Amino acid sequence: MTFSKRTLLVGAGGLALAGAVGFGIFGQPAEASVATGGPAPAFSLQDASGQTRTLAEFSGRTVVLEWTNFGCPFVRKHYDSGSMQALQGEATGAGVVWLQVISSAPGEQGHLDGAGALARAQTDNAYPSATLLDPSGQMGHAYGARNTPHLFIINGEGRIAYQGAIDDHRSARPETLEGANNYVRAALGDMAAGRPVQVAETTPYGCPVKYAR
Repeated sequence: MTFSKRTLLVGAGGLALAGAVGFGIFGQPAEASVATGGPAPAFSLQDASGQTRTLAEFSGRTVVLEWTNFGCPFVRKHYDSGSMQALQGEATGAGVVWLQVISSAPGEQGHLDGAGALARAQTDNAYPSATLLDPSGQMGHAYGARNTPHLFIINGEGRIAYQGAIDDHRSARPETLEGANNYVRAALGDMAAGRPVQVAETTPYGCPVKYAR
């Protein structure tokens, strides 16, 4: 899939949240979620290189947010197979900004400091534009990120164009990648063609984000 740089444009989103807080696994409060089609919450976080990154700096660009945890088997399915890196390469090659987000708290699975995150990306041969470090979980809570992987696409009006699972095969087994419908690739393809995103929201699956307890 090749995405058109001309059609994949996005403005900076303002801070806004929508949706009710429900209850998730073990009776713990589930994350509030942003509304599909609503404004993307603003953020200001350091990336793995120590640079402060904001949503506003990517004005005029499509942004993909990928919540990740290198120790999660659902994440490993996509990285060990090369599937995630292929999608990152397609997207960034078309001018899309791809931001990994690590919201694992210190002491929790998947937590990395800047040096660790850079080393992990190199080990995985990953192609993110940057890796954002969110150890407090502030950005994760703002977006309602619940799982790894959990993906969001911000469209040309600074609104959430897609949020949810990466694909429709809810498994950690690599063989389930064959024949899977990759929702993120499909959404970016719709945007590149100037079409409305056909599937704009799905239920994410994977490991729970390891927020501070």
